[in-house]
Amino acid sequence: MSDNTFLLLGGAGLVGLQVARVVAREIQPRKVVIASLYQKEVRDALTQLNKEFPNVEWVGVWGDGFVRAEFTQMRRRELLDSAARRAALYDDLFGDLETAYERARLTQVIREHKPNVIVDTINTATAISYQDVYAASLIARQKLDALFSQVDALTRAVKQLAHGSTAAESIPNDAESLAAQTEFAAMSPEQWLARLSAQVDALNELRKPAQNAFEQLVISQAVPQLVRHVLILLRAMDEVGTRLYLKIGTTGTGGMGLNIPYTHGEDKPSAKLMSKTATGFAHTGLLFLMARTPDAPIVKEIKPGAMIGYADISMRAIQERGKPVLRYAPKAQKLDGTLSLRDAPENYRERGKLEVVIIDTGENGVFAKGEFEAITAMNQMEFITPEEIASKVALEIMGVNTGSEVLSALDSAVLNPSYRAGNLRRVALSDLARLEQETKIPSVALGQLGPPELSKLLFEAFLLRERYHTLERVLNQRPKKIAEALFAWLKKHPAIKEMIVSVGLPILAPDGATIWRGPLIRIPERADTNRVSLTPQNIDAWARKGWVDLRPENFVAWRERFEQMERTREGLRGRGSAAVTTDAYLFQEIQIGEVAAWVFNNEAEGYRIK
Repeated sequence: MSDNTFLLLGGAGLVGLQVARVVAREIQPRKVVIASLYQKEVRDALTQLNKEFPNVEWVGVWGDGFVRAEFTQMRRRELLDSAARRAALYDDLFGDLETAYERARLTQVIREHKPNVIVDTINTATAISYQDVYAASLIARQKLDALFSQVDALTRAVKQLAHGSTAAESIPNDAESLAAQTEFAAMSPEQWLARLSAQVDALNELRKPAQNAFEQLVISQAVPQLVRHVLILLRAMDEVGTRLYLKIGTTGTGGMGLNIPYTHGEDKPSAKLMSKTATGFAHTGLLFLMARTPDAPIVKEIKPGAMIGYADISMRAIQERGKPVLRYAPKAQKLDGTLSLRDAPENYRERGKLEVVIIDTGENGVFAKGEFEAITAMNQMEFITPEEIASKVALEIMGVNTGSEVLSALDSAVLNPSYRAGNLRRVALSDLARLEQETKIPSVALGQLGPPELSKLLFEAFLLRERYHTLERVLNQRPKKIAEALFAWLKKHPAIKEMIVSVGLPILAPDGATIWRGPLIRIPERADTNRVSLTPQNIDAWARKGWVDLRPENFVAWRERFEQMERTREGLRGRGSAAVTTDAYLFQEIQIGEVAAWVFNNEAEGYRIK
C-alpha cells in the first residue's frame, strides 16, 4: 500500500487516538500527523504513540483548523472581541474564496504534510453550531436598539433646542462629549443647531435600512428556521396522531459533487448552492432524530440524487421572480471607464415579452432545450422522473422496503451501543468508585453536561444517598424532616457545599427565601442580561430546572419517585427479563446516576428507542 502519510484531524481526541493506533498497527505508514485544538492534548498523544509505535514518525499540529493561520492559536472570544478580527472572519467567510483558501490554516497543514489519507474525527457540526447564532442574534438586536435609542435622544435634543431649551437641558451626555470633540464648539448656536440637525437627519435616514438589513440577516439564517419548522411539525403531528411522515429530500446538487458546474453565481461551487445542500442534509439529520423520538410518527425520507423532470413542454412567455422577462433592442457601448450592471429599462427600446420553447421541471424551474440537453447528458446531473419517485413513495407508505429510504440506511450504518462497552461500563464505574474512596472526593457532576437539571438531580440524589442510603429509609421520613436533615448535613460538610455552588448550582434553603451560591449560576440561561427578576414563579421554575432545592415540597416529589421505583423493584421477582423496562429501577440502594436516568426515562420521556 502506498499510503505513507496520514493526517488525523482531531487525532488527539478519544476517537482520533484509537484511529491513530489502528492505522499504525494495521497499515504501518511512514508518518502520521496528529492535529488537534490544544497543544497539551497533542503532546500527550504523541508521548503515548511514540512509546507504542516507535517505528512511525509522529508529528503534532495544534490550533483551530477552521480559521486563517494567524488566528489558529486564538480563542473564539479573542477573535469576536476585536473589530479588526471580526472583519477578517467576515472576509474569510463571505469574501473571495481563493484568498481565504490561501490564508486558511487547514490549507497550510495539508500543503506542508501532503497526506495520502486524511481521517477527520472532529465533531465539525458541534464546533460550528456551538457558536450559538441564537444568543448572538439576540445580543446584536439589543445593541442595534441601543444605537437607535441614542438617535432618538439626539432627535429630542434638537427639537428641544429649536424650541428655546438650553444645551445643558437638552443634550445627553454622549452628545455633549461628541460636541466637545468637534468643531461644533466654535460655532454660533444657530450654526451648531443646523449642523446637529443635519447629522441627526442623516442618522435617521440610515435607521430604517439598517434595521431592515439586520432583521433580514437574522431571519434569513437557515438553521434556526429549519429547527423551528421541524419542532412545530412534530408537535402538530403528535397532536393529531399522524402515522407516517415521508419527506422527499434533496442532495442540493442533483447528485453531483463539489465540482457541480451548475451554480447560482460566478463561484464554482457557489456558497448559495452549498448552503442548500447543507440545509438539506441538516434536515435529514433532524428527521433522523425525529424517527428516534418516542411517540413520533413513522418517519421516512427519499432523497433523489438527480434532476427531477418533467411536467410540460410548451412555448411560453418567460418569467423571473414572478415578473415577465422583456425583450430589448441592444445598444452599443464602448468598454472604457466603468460598466453599469443594471441600467434603467426605459433607456432601452422594449420589444415585447421574451417567449421561448421550454421544458417545465417543476420546482427545479424551466429550461430551454440547450440547458435541458446539457444538464441531463450522461455524467452530468442526468434526471429521474417524478413517477419513479412517486412509485417509491407509494411502496414505502404501504410498508414495502424499497431500499431507497435514507433514514433506514442511516439506521443500518450508524454504530449503536455495543456489548463490549456494556461490559466495560461496569469496570469503569468500579474504577471511579475506587478512586472516589481513595481521594475522599465524591464524583457527582460538573455542571457542563446539559441539561442543568441533570446536575441538580444528581446532587439531590447524592444528598439523599449520603443521609439515608436506601429508597426505603427515605420513604420512612416526612418531606419536612428530609429537608431539614439535608440542610443540616450540608452545613456539616462545607466541601460538598462548595463543590455544588462552584459548578454553577445554587442551593435553595428549606425556607425558600435564601440561597447559597457561587460566582456562576447556570439557570436561568440568559445571554441578553446579567440581572433577572426574582418572583415566586421564577424561583419555582429555576429550582425545578437547575437549583439544588431543599424545600419540603421538592422532597414530596422525591418520595413519589421513590415509591414508584420501589413498586417496580418489588415486581421484578418472578417475571424475569420482561420486568426490566424503562420504568424499572433495579437497586435497593440510591445509585445517583441510575436514579437520574430513571427520572429522564419516566418523567421527561427522554429515552432512546433504537
